[in-house]
Amino acid sequence: MKRSILPYMISGIAALLVSSGCGKGFLDQDIPGRAPLEEYYKTDADAVTATYAVYDLLQAEYNWGWGSPLMVKTLPSDESNAGGNGPADQPNYQALDNFTFESQNQAVLWIWRVNYYGIYRANQVIHRVSGETDLQKRLIAECKVLRAYYHFELTSLWGDVPLITELLQPGDYTATPRTPRADVYAQLEKDLQEAIPLLPLKSQLAPAERFRASKGTAQALLGKVYLYQEKWALAHAAFNEVILSHEYDLEGNFATVFSSAGEFGMESIFEVPFSSKRNYDWGNFPWSTFRQIESNIHVQLMGPRSDFYTKAPGDSLLAGWGFNLPRPKLYNAYIAAGDVVRRTATVMSEAELKAAGGNWTAPTAWDYEGYFQRKYGSFSNYTNGPVNDLNFGNNYRLIRYADVLLMAAEAYYRDNKEAEARAELRKVRLRAGLPEITASGNALFEAIVNERFLELAFEGHRYLDLVRWGRAVTELGPLGFKAQKYELLPIPNEDVRVGNLSQNQGYN
Repeated sequence: MKRSILPYMISGIAALLVSSGCGKGFLDQDIPGRAPLEEYYKTDADAVTATYAVYDLLQAEYNWGWGSPLMVKTLPSDESNAGGNGPADQPNYQALDNFTFESQNQAVLWIWRVNYYGIYRANQVIHRVSGETDLQKRLIAECKVLRAYYHFELTSLWGDVPLITELLQPGDYTATPRTPRADVYAQLEKDLQEAIPLLPLKSQLAPAERFRASKGTAQALLGKVYLYQEKWALAHAAFNEVILSHEYDLEGNFATVFSSAGEFGMESIFEVPFSSKRNYDWGNFPWSTFRQIESNIHVQLMGPRSDFYTKAPGDSLLAGWGFNLPRPKLYNAYIAAGDVVRRTATVMSEAELKAAGGNWTAPTAWDYEGYFQRKYGSFSNYTNGPVNDLNFGNNYRLIRYADVLLMAAEAYYRDNKEAEARAELRKVRLRAGLPEITASGNALFEAIVNERFLELAFEGHRYLDLVRWGRAVTELGPLGFKAQKYELLPIPNEDVRVGNLSQNQGYN
């Protein structure tokens, strides 16, 4: 059973914490009733409710329309095509896939907004909760981790971004400039370093609270912040804290990681829960009151398109709406590596579908190149009626142990510690049934690059990896990527105008 975050957002605190509307800037939010806001956050119960409201934004996948952080980070990669019914089906996602997106892209707008809403809520707790009790100290620490996570999402995708660490007044909303990325990272380091001593170990969390940030969450995120700055020694030291804590391990079977049995399991460091127990149907699904959505509607979006798909009798992968279709490059990478274990849990070919007794009737369907995504698959055991399409409960894994091991391997390699790099790489490969890597020099780095491609497909890492490695032009250029533009997303046009923010290079 999943713990639902949203019920803790009682209507009063929800109204106080965030309000939104068309035509407002990135922080230009109405705050109805300033006196009630200032009177809140006095008790431990207030602080808990407000902190859960900060977590709630991690679930925001549908916001005035389709705007999934996972999709926005995956579609510009070489892992998949947008898919759907055609070029006019979810045009914001199509544009991300084709590198035709500009500053008016609504999916880009909403993940920008959602991250700043999360920061806004985190700042309320950090500055308004007194910290007089041990619980309050811990909650403030959690909100510093969450504030760091939301800021990291922003700066990794947009570069220089407004760094918001205080409770701004309405007049400050249009006078908050973009902060240099290096200064944003410095603040994230500070937040995470302050939070780590106050956070519990994962093993100290009650099962129903495993969605909350632990010491390992903060250490892993700190390592990632260092890695993105090329602070190699600090990065592998932070990752080593996670490894040596013995709080985490690789699941014995790769397929378990993304199964219901793997939710908040030994490999999970930071995970977002969704619920299959809301009994949504076409009459009560909260499309217009989107923050009441607790199922993972994007899993339905990513299922094989129902017009053309018949599932195999022994399989549980249900039909969906046909988005996030794997490219042959990914499937072929598994074949070249002899990687059967991860391939079968990540991607399925049309030939494999038909061999198992299923069928696909549209070889020329839009964006279809012969493959289906299974990692965040639309499996029948993840959903409940009355309408299966609307009730998928697949959790998203934001940080998992295999990623930490591979980031540690990269940091060790860059710091001229190749033996240590091979040791971390070996752990991930052995779980996949592959031999250890004995290479050194550039061949070792190429092995790390490929391992991340195979292990982390469809998890939102590949595009950012290629950009930070300087490989985006080579790998993504044939798909439409242009240098000096698509290394960053555009600042949403609405916030360029209303928030007086400068635009990233190359965008209108």
